[in-house]
Amino acid sequence: MRLKAMVQFPFQSKRIFRFTWISIILLVLSALVFAGDEVRQIDVPNSKDLIKQAEKHIRKGNFSDAEKILQNVIEKDSTNSKAKLILSYIYLKQRKLADSYKLSFEVAKVEAQNARAFSLVGLALLNNGNFTDAKMILNRAYTIDKTEPLSWYGYGMLSFYENRINEGLNALERAEFLDPDDYDIVFSYAQVLARAEKYKEAAEEYNKFLLISPKNDFDRRNRIKGLIEFLRYLGNKQELYRVDSNVKKTIVPLELMRDRPIIEVKINGKEDKLRFVLDTGSGISVISEETAKRMKIKPISKGGTARAVGGDGKFEIIYGFLDAVNIGDSRVRNVPVYIRRFHDDGERVDGYIGLSLISKFLTTVDYGASTFTLVKKSNETLANFENEAIALPLRLTSSGFLSGEVQLSGLESPLNFIVDTGASISVISSDIANTREMSQFSVQEKMRVIGAAGITENVSSYILPKVTFGTHSRERVKAIALDLDVINEASGFEQAGILGGNFLKNYRLTFDFQNSKVTFVPVKN
Repeated sequence: MRLKAMVQFPFQSKRIFRFTWISIILLVLSALVFAGDEVRQIDVPNSKDLIKQAEKHIRKGNFSDAEKILQNVIEKDSTNSKAKLILSYIYLKQRKLADSYKLSFEVAKVEAQNARAFSLVGLALLNNGNFTDAKMILNRAYTIDKTEPLSWYGYGMLSFYENRINEGLNALERAEFLDPDDYDIVFSYAQVLARAEKYKEAAEEYNKFLLISPKNDFDRRNRIKGLIEFLRYLGNKQELYRVDSNVKKTIVPLELMRDRPIIEVKINGKEDKLRFVLDTGSGISVISEETAKRMKIKPISKGGTARAVGGDGKFEIIYGFLDAVNIGDSRVRNVPVYIRRFHDDGERVDGYIGLSLISKFLTTVDYGASTFTLVKKSNETLANFENEAIALPLRLTSSGFLSGEVQLSGLESPLNFIVDTGASISVISSDIANTREMSQFSVQEKMRVIGAAGITENVSSYILPKVTFGTHSRERVKAIALDLDVINEASGFEQAGILGGNFLKNYRLTFDFQNSKVTFVPVKN
């Protein structure tokens, strides 16, 4: 089995979020009913000094030391809301979402006018993938205090995930203005600027992050140093991903190899036919070290390591640049790529087509007809797209891939799954797999996973009784269980699994990447 890699908070803890909708309604109502109440806070000796010490540790990135100090303050004074909210934010930074939620909820429940408490509740819900409740709570925080930076931060990220990128940028810019020293806000603003193709501005924001973020965050700082150099290089290019042909529609043959769609492409005007996997689980395209060497594609910059599935969990980040990519009669100019080693297990694959490369087209993957189609967007094509079938909404993650809500038989609430044509098999997170509801579907077969960081043997597999995406369902879907922490660190909100090729191959898929939508039409295999 092959799984293309991508760069969770325990499932039991997720139930805190899943069953809190009643608590959340009560929280909002209590904010209206008790808005005039005062909350007493015991003045414990030295608590202010201890909180100042904790804040110094936070600025240095010493979260464990800060956590111990704040827990000590809270033990002595259970009403100290400032200590609770600072600790809640520490937990949020570390993706301990249940702990962050619990502390901020405690404060919001008794301090109806505490906008920061409501903002932290909303951010914990948002990062857990609970968009509906997060939106309601963040709106409440904004109503209380329009100058609370975390409410703007939460709204900015929510807007970005829902593909309202300009709204997200405006909100994040406001959040940074209100709190220019919050390096997480600065980092997220830089990410969204890069997604909006504002590369020079993104480079400046990342540089600002380096100036204010803790020096002990070695891995992320090293990655960003290389990324800044690459973004500045991109900022000097006239237009990235420029469609440089008058062809309105291109159809090319599609080969299905282990349930992954492979097409032939040409790069940099050369006649060599290269085999690329269509990879909707990646924002940027990738080319193998071997192919880059053969085609004389030199690195633009390097910087740090990325975490990914397989092997030791890390691989070196190397950035490259292609002058042109030809898919049939369509040509796209100025294409950034990653260059990395492929653990191909005997399969000859030269690269992966990421979403950005084909984002300006309506893109159809027809598993039944074995064709790949690119259509230039127009009002007519968009109308036909909407009328062809029900367009299912997708969300954009911080790392650039698409996520949709999937229902698994046996679980009450929908879960966020990555829609990934580059993965040969579907995936559930280890946390989901270990629940009582899912563990009964385990089978004895062990599988081999090949990811960006190497190979993992003896991976547990499952037969899921029913998987539903929108109105489309498949029964007895094989899936493997993986630790998805490496994905969730970069995605922004929690992903519980991956819809891979063994599910997707039953449909004709048409993607409108810029509007984060996809249509599913069943095909005869």
